[in-house]
Amino acid sequence: MTTAPPPRPPIGQALPHPYATPPPLTRPAPQPSAWARRWPGPTAPARSRVLAATAVAAGTSASVVPLDRPGLGWLVAAVAGAAALGATVLTRPRPAARPGATGASGRVARLVWTLATVALVAVGTVRAAGWLFALCLVAAFGTAALAVAGGRTPLGLLSAGLLPPVAAVRALPWAARGLPRPRPGGPGVGRVLASLGVTVLLLLLFGLLFASADAVFADLVTGALPDVSPAGGTGWLGRALLAGAVLLGGAYLLAAPPDLELRAGPARAVRRLEWVLPLALLDLLFAAFVLVQLTVLFGGSGHVLRTAGLTYAEYARGGFWQLLAVSLLTLLVIAGAVRWAPRDGRTDRILIRVLIGGLALLSLVVVASALYRMRVYTDAYGATRLRLLVAVAELWLGLLFVLVGAATVRLRGSWLPRVALGAAVLALLGLALVDPDRLIAERNVERWQRTGRLDVTYLSGLSPDAVPALDRLPEPLRSCALWRIDAELPADGWRAANLGRAQARAVLAGDPATWPGTFACP
Repeated sequence: MTTAPPPRPPIGQALPHPYATPPPLTRPAPQPSAWARRWPGPTAPARSRVLAATAVAAGTSASVVPLDRPGLGWLVAAVAGAAALGATVLTRPRPAARPGATGASGRVARLVWTLATVALVAVGTVRAAGWLFALCLVAAFGTAALAVAGGRTPLGLLSAGLLPPVAAVRALPWAARGLPRPRPGGPGVGRVLASLGVTVLLLLLFGLLFASADAVFADLVTGALPDVSPAGGTGWLGRALLAGAVLLGGAYLLAAPPDLELRAGPARAVRRLEWVLPLALLDLLFAAFVLVQLTVLFGGSGHVLRTAGLTYAEYARGGFWQLLAVSLLTLLVIAGAVRWAPRDGRTDRILIRVLIGGLALLSLVVVASALYRMRVYTDAYGATRLRLLVAVAELWLGLLFVLVGAATVRLRGSWLPRVALGAAVLALLGLALVDPDRLIAERNVERWQRTGRLDVTYLSGLSPDAVPALDRLPEPLRSCALWRIDAELPADGWRAANLGRAQARAVLAGDPATWPGTFACP
């Protein structure tokens, strides 16, 4: 039986070659990276309202911020920036209308971090201490990053602090796509520029005429307008571009928040003996130290002199920094125990509560001992900024141990990182509330009244916040402590308006401090 030959192709069609090249294989589409999945960015271009609000806020910030001192302009810039970013939130669709969006809205948390940012920047309006305002600005950048990026876990909070610089770069093409395009029949770019030029010309013309007609109006205009010299214009442009980049990055993050629910991978649980033995022995060591501290606290300086052969101030100074290191290392030990200790069985959970909770409780006594030593040290050698800052840090560590104890009892600590950061912000705001430079001056004046010892050189380097306290000193100590502050106290315009400097001027206006001479000051 023979088979029929294959059908011939139609006339004009080439015969198939037995070794013809097969059709190309289609490659599967590349999968997006983990970075792209967690932060794809906004799909729609930037809205005109967002770009306009960002431009206005950037121009306002460049015009009002006094770079050389704390002042009201910083608060105005912070409020303008918050309002501009608020326009992004108001124009952003809700999560239900954004099927491809990542991250939770978290508007309450973002609002809290925004208010914290404004409060930190507002410190520059009431306190004149530059070092304090610098710390508040650094903290404000951190809280602002949390306000725009979010984050709840430790890795998420860390990532939130690193995203704004990246967002500022990624926001440039996003903003360029949102720039308005000229429409047929609409006003062209030339006409818009011509209109702006005519507006500026009219304002300058009539403003100069009014200023020449009234001296009070001239002073008002001079104080309100920024420097219009070439150097001033270049500086203004640089500040505006920097502020605009920061605000655009924040708007980019708010338009499509990243997914920052980052968690470390599951850790291999260790055996019970492997973590119970070191923690139990560490608890015993802490308990022995606490017993010694209780005898010192109740025994006083006489007990220290009999047992250690040191003065009470030397005893306090010798151990404070070691106790601070113990507090920090204890937090690391607790973090490691929480990560690697098993908690499946009831016995394991009880051991975690007893050992870690006991360690946190004993650590509170260590913190109290460190604070007590610092108080004794300050009474003996005087208060300084560093000693005050370290005392505030110890108070914050004590609060952390309380929070760790609460999390250990419930065996739930997902809230702990955010609350710890919030407590740090509150500690800094509390430090600003007590007016640290004035507090330092008051403590040193009280110490001089008790002992007759005073470090005038150090006190003369404090900020104008300390003037009301130093004004209590008799002459020539008063002039020795205040003459440098009086000589360097600048005149403030409305941008640099500051309550601390205003109070210092009011005190020194009635009785100025002059240099009393080299041999008059101790």
